[in-house]
Amino acid sequence: MARRHPRPPLTLLAALALQASLPAQAESLKLPGLSAPAEILVDRWGVPHLYAQSNDDLFFLQGYNAARDRLFQIDLWRRRGLGRLASIFGPNFVEQDRASRLMLYRGDMAAEWKRYGPSAQRISERFVAGINAFIDQASREPDLLPFEFRYFGYAPEKWQAEDVVRIRSHGLTRNLSSELSRAVMACRGSLAHDEVRNKLSPAWETKLPEGLDPCIPPEVYRSYALATQGVQVAGREDRRGAWDGADEASLQLAAAPLRPPEGSNAWVLAPSKTATGRPMLASDPHRALASPSLRYIVHLNAPGLSVIGAGEPALPGVSIGHNGTIAFGLTIFATDQEDLFVYETRPGKPDEYRYRDGWEKVRRVSESVPVRGGSPEKVELVFTRHGPVLHADPARNRLYALRTAWTEPGTAPYFGSIDYMRARNFEEFRKAMANWGTPSENQLYADTAGNIGWVSGGLAPIRKNWDGLLPVPGDGRYEWGGFWSGEQLPWSYNPKQGWIASSNEQNLPTGYPYQERKLGFEWAANARWQRVAEQLKAKPRLDMEDMKALQNDLLSITARRALAVLREVKLESGTAKTAAALLLAWDARVSGSSPAAALYEVWWSRHLGAVVKDAVLPAATARLLSSADTEFVIDALEQPAKPLGGTAKRDELLDRSLAKAWEEMVRVAGSDAASWRWERLHQVMLPHPLGRAAEPAVQARLSVGPFPKQGGNDTVNISSYDPSSLRQLGGASFRMLIDVGSWDESLAVNTPGQSGNPASPHYRDLAPLWLKGEYFPLLYTRARVEAATGQRIELLPAAAVKPPPKPAASR
Repeated sequence: MARRHPRPPLTLLAALALQASLPAQAESLKLPGLSAPAEILVDRWGVPHLYAQSNDDLFFLQGYNAARDRLFQIDLWRRRGLGRLASIFGPNFVEQDRASRLMLYRGDMAAEWKRYGPSAQRISERFVAGINAFIDQASREPDLLPFEFRYFGYAPEKWQAEDVVRIRSHGLTRNLSSELSRAVMACRGSLAHDEVRNKLSPAWETKLPEGLDPCIPPEVYRSYALATQGVQVAGREDRRGAWDGADEASLQLAAAPLRPPEGSNAWVLAPSKTATGRPMLASDPHRALASPSLRYIVHLNAPGLSVIGAGEPALPGVSIGHNGTIAFGLTIFATDQEDLFVYETRPGKPDEYRYRDGWEKVRRVSESVPVRGGSPEKVELVFTRHGPVLHADPARNRLYALRTAWTEPGTAPYFGSIDYMRARNFEEFRKAMANWGTPSENQLYADTAGNIGWVSGGLAPIRKNWDGLLPVPGDGRYEWGGFWSGEQLPWSYNPKQGWIASSNEQNLPTGYPYQERKLGFEWAANARWQRVAEQLKAKPRLDMEDMKALQNDLLSITARRALAVLREVKLESGTAKTAAALLLAWDARVSGSSPAAALYEVWWSRHLGAVVKDAVLPAATARLLSSADTEFVIDALEQPAKPLGGTAKRDELLDRSLAKAWEEMVRVAGSDAASWRWERLHQVMLPHPLGRAAEPAVQARLSVGPFPKQGGNDTVNISSYDPSSLRQLGGASFRMLIDVGSWDESLAVNTPGQSGNPASPHYRDLAPLWLKGEYFPLLYTRARVEAATGQRIELLPAAAVKPPPKPAASR
C-alpha cells in the first residue's frame, strides 16, 4: 500500500488553498547529500541555473531541483512506468499496472549500465538521491508537498537508480499500431489498398508473410496501449477505469489514418548562411501537449561541464541544447523498432508455442499489485522468447507477443543524452550517437568551429527476410539478425549547401541501401520539410528574426498544392464554386483569423479525404477508414489518372467535397463567410492529469486553456488536431533557437510554463509567449544569469537528518 499523507484527503479546492507558499526570493538551506555548497538561480522565466562544485553534486542538485519543481509529475510518471498506479488510484488501474510491468526492462543491469558509458550508473544514483533528498525534506515539512498528494492522501515514494532506466514505455514507440492497422486491411480488405491509409516511402510493396493469418483480434493492442498511454484521473475514487475507449471499434486502428502528433522540426545553418557568420540551430520537438509541460529547461554547471537546454524532468542531463562548444537539436528518425509475433499454441497446452521443430513453454512471472482501499492483486506476466505476451486466444490456439528494441540493454528513452551532451566535436558526438537506443532520432549539430552536421541514431533491427510492416509467425522463420551498427546509419557533415533540415520526412540519402537495411517505410509527410527548405534557400543569409519567423510559419505546402489543382478544375455546383472562390483568393497561410483557412481545414480534414477513399476503395474496405492519407490525397489530385480514373472523376470529388465543407461551415459558423475564423473552431487545451476532477471550480487552475489556435497538421508551426473536434492534439512542446558562440543571444520558450505547481507564477506564464510565437533569452553566462535572477537558493552540506516516524494511515 502507498504510504499515506498524515492529513486526511481534501477536496481539490481545499488542497489548492493549502498549497505551499512559494519560496522566498532568497533562501539558504542545509541539504543532506551535498558535499560542498551549491546554488540554484531561477531566472525570471522560471529556468533554474544549477551551480555545483562537482559532477556528483551537480546531478544530485538536478534531481533535487526536479523534485522541487515537478514532484507530483515525476512521481506519477514513475508510478505509471513501474505499474504502481492502483496503489494510489484504486482497483480500476490494476490492468494498466499489469500492462506497464510487461514493458519494463527485465534484463541484466550490468549490461544496461555499460551501454550508456562508465558514468551512467553514478549519474543516475546521484540524480535519484537528489529526488529523495527533497522527499525527505517534504516529509519533515509537509507543506512542501504539492497539492495533489494532499488531495489523494498519500506520500511520494523514494526512487532507486534503476527506476530511471528500467521504465521504457514513456518513450516514442513505433510501429506496432501501424502493423495492426495494415493487418486489418489485409484481413478485411486488401493489402494492396493499404497505401490509401499510409503511403510508404521509399516506394515499396509489402507482402503477407508466409503462414500469417492477418485476422488478429483487436484486443492485441489493449495491453500495449495501456502501457504506453498517459494518466488521466477523474477524481479521488476514480470510476472511469484506466482504458479510455475499450470498445472493439476503437481498437481496430485502421480507422485512424492520421499519424500521431509526435514529430519535430530542426535545422542548422553553416556560417556561410547566417548574417552573423556563426552557425545557428533551431529545434522544436512536437509532442502531445499537457500541464505541467513534458519538457523542462535546466542549466547544469560544474567544473568541466556547462550545458543548458531541455529534457524531461524525470531524467538527468539535457537532450536538446548546447554545452558552450556544440549545440544539438532533435527530430524523430522513423526506424521500425517493433514487431508483433504470432504463435501457434499446442492443442490442450496453451502455455506451449511452436518454435522451429518443437514446442517451447512461455515464462510466467507472478507479481503483486498494491491496491488502494483493498488487498493486493496478483497479476500474471507472460513472456515468450521474443518478448511480452500482449494477448492469448486459446479458442484459436494463438499467442501474440511484442518484440521491441526498447527492451534491449541501453535503450531507456533519452537517457543516452548524458553522453552526447558532453561531446566537444563532431567525432565525439557521432561516437556517442552510435550507441543511441530509443527513440530513434535525427540529431542536428553545430559547433563553435563553424561545423554543422546530422547524425541518425537508434537501435535498428536487421530483418533479413521481411520488411517489418506486418506481424509475422513466431515459429522461428522470422528472426532479427542482430542490429545495424550506429556507423551504418546515415549522417552528413558540412554539406555544400550550407544547411541541413529535418521534419520527420523520409531523409535517407540517395544511394542508401534501404532495400537491404529496411530501417523503416513509414515517415511523416514531407510538407513541413519542403517549407523549411524553401525558406532556407530563399535568402543568402538568415538572422535570428528569420529563424523565429520560420519556426512559427503558417504556410501550408499541401494547401498551396491543392489550390494549384483547384485553379484547373471544372466545378458544376454553385456552392462549390463559391467555396473555391474563397480558397483561391487565399495565400495558403493557416492563420487563426482567416476565413479561408477555416474552410480549407474543414474541407481537407473532414470531407475531401473521405470522398477520395470512398472513390478508390471497395465499399467494405472504405468502411475501415475515416479518411485517406494526406500524401495519397494530394498525389491523387495532382495525378488523377491511376487512382481516380482521370480528371473528370477528380473534379466531381472536388465539387462534392467543397460543397459539403461549405454547407458545414454555414451550419457551424454562420452564413457570413467573411466572419469565419479558423481560431474559433480550432483550439488547444493543455490538460492536467486531474483535469477531469470532480470540483469544476478548480479545473481552470489545473489545465491551461482552452486557447484559440492557428496552424494545421502540416504547417511548420504544427498544430496536429482531431478532425472530429478540431481540437489540437500535439505541437511544439518547446522551441529553441541557438546562436552558436554568442550563447546569450539564444532564445527558447516552454509551454505552458516551467513549474508543476499551479500556485507558481511559472506554471502558465510562458503559454502566452508560446501562442504568439515569442521567446525569452536562454541565458548562459553567469553575469547575464545573475542579472535576470528572480529567486536564489543557496544549498549547504548537512549531516543526514533522521526522518520522522511513519504516521498511521489516515484511512
